[in-house]
Amino acid sequence: MPVPRKVDLLPAELRQWLQEALRARGFGDYEALAEELNWRLAEAGSELRIRKSALHDYGSEYREFVKLQDQASDWAKEWLGEMGMDDQAQRQNVLFQMLTTLAFKVMQAEVAKNGAEISPQNLHFLARMMKDVMSSSGIVQAMREKERKEQSAKLDAAVEAGDLDAEAAAKARRIMGFA
Repeated sequence: MPVPRKVDLLPAELRQWLQEALRARGFGDYEALAEELNWRLAEAGSELRIRKSALHDYGSEYREFVKLQDQASDWAKEWLGEMGMDDQAQRQNVLFQMLTTLAFKVMQAEVAKNGAEISPQNLHFLARMMKDVMSSSGIVQAMREKERKEQSAKLDAAVEAGDLDAEAAAKARRIMGFA
């Protein structure tokens, strides 16, 4: 098995910071980025140090990854818009299905390889992408909950105004699934 890259040895919170910093700096200014990352590593008590060239290699790969994610998202928005599916939850579902299919293909290809040929980086990026999509579905759930509360408040207001009786409002809540 090949020796892992130093960037892959970073603790998760520093890798997350690095990815955010790369985006914020437009995938440039690697010298200053290396200094700041190494300062953070020293502050954390780590003896690991990462050079500008290693960050540049990682940044180039990560930039491609981000670019592909953006392209896939734009494609999905356009495709779903043409199909009349503007709903965020439907878009998330289609993207998740696409990623699941891609994940299956990548895993199939990796399983067919010998141990030394398996790419931990491919698996890492794939897992990260799946995690991001799954965590964003929590946002969709929060949006749905907000909509339910708003609809419930409208029903309450209609009852108070005398436009709707309490029994009808209760039935409406059961029908809409938030009784």
